[in-house]
Amino acid sequence: MMRSQPELFGPVASDPVVSRLEARLAGDAPQALRALRSARAATQARMWDLAGDAPPGTDGVVTVDIDATIVTACSEKEQAAPTWKKTYGHHPLAVFADHGAEGTGEALAVLLRAGNAGSNTAADHIEATRLALAQVPRHLRRRVLIRTDSGGGTHEFLNWLTRPGRRLAYSVGFTITEDVQQAILKIPARAWTAAYDAGGQVRPGAWVAEITGMLDLSAWPKGIRVIVRKERPHPGAQLRFTDIDGHRFTAFATSTKGGQLADLELRHRRRARCEDRIRAAKDTGLRNLPLQGFNQNQIWCEIVAMACELLAWMQMLTLDGPARKWEPKRLRLRLFSAAGRIARGGRRLRLRIAATWPWATQITAAITRLQALPSG
Repeated sequence: MMRSQPELFGPVASDPVVSRLEARLAGDAPQALRALRSARAATQARMWDLAGDAPPGTDGVVTVDIDATIVTACSEKEQAAPTWKKTYGHHPLAVFADHGAEGTGEALAVLLRAGNAGSNTAADHIEATRLALAQVPRHLRRRVLIRTDSGGGTHEFLNWLTRPGRRLAYSVGFTITEDVQQAILKIPARAWTAAYDAGGQVRPGAWVAEITGMLDLSAWPKGIRVIVRKERPHPGAQLRFTDIDGHRFTAFATSTKGGQLADLELRHRRRARCEDRIRAAKDTGLRNLPLQGFNQNQIWCEIVAMACELLAWMQMLTLDGPARKWEPKRLRLRLFSAAGRIARGGRRLRLRIAATWPWATQITAAITRLQALPSG
């Protein structure tokens, strides 16, 4: 599509040229990846500086979500293997900086892994976190909150997060073992407090309680807290063996010392937004890995991360309201595919957009904001 409009986008490389470039970069993948990641980090620092109070960290915390996903393969790509979902392909770890309820998220890292990689492999979580932290502006790296599902709730990963000199905050899923079940059964009724829904209001049929003092946590990092959520299953939901007394239970561990239990549980549950970010990444090139070599596909994942960042930066700097949360498919439909015409006159180049296009005013307002940003 971009090649068909050279007047607007300039010359665009052909598919064979892109493929040859990927192969050349994959010949020295470590150096190529370092260069790409360094360029991304420098650009991100500039974008966050231009955005004022819109980027993560302006409220005191940069929330970083880690989650794995399955990328299926239909051919014998390098390190493609059977996955735990009984499919065939790769099992990358994706890390996103959450822009909160009013925005999207930035792909800080996409760590490509073999299809049979484990969901709770601590070494992979550590590597993904290290790559993500390198993308966060240096002055904000002490204000990072790491959120994961139970795949990140391992001793090795939490010990690495809380190592002296690093001390990253965390909120990770906690596996409900037999000891946790016994502790849940001992919680008195008065200890349960109402949980919140997504809007921060009391949710009927859901409660939270802390069981830190009822467990032997001597093998875990100091300061760990374990909080349990209890709720009535939805109509038609099938109970699991970890469900007790007809209720469904989930648990998470956090290093946060203060705050109400319901607020901490709601903050942890909002990590589900990471699944939306992964869906958007798959709509931006992660759904299929187009090349055969593992290093080539890792560089492709880096390009996907850059594409996700460009979308997030564009929305953060130029859009407002609901448009800041639009996913790639909606952006393509409403903004990127708008019909226009390039007109030259008076020594100026003008882009004319039909006034009847429903989102024409948003396009022109976004361009105006972009042109008003300081250069440099």
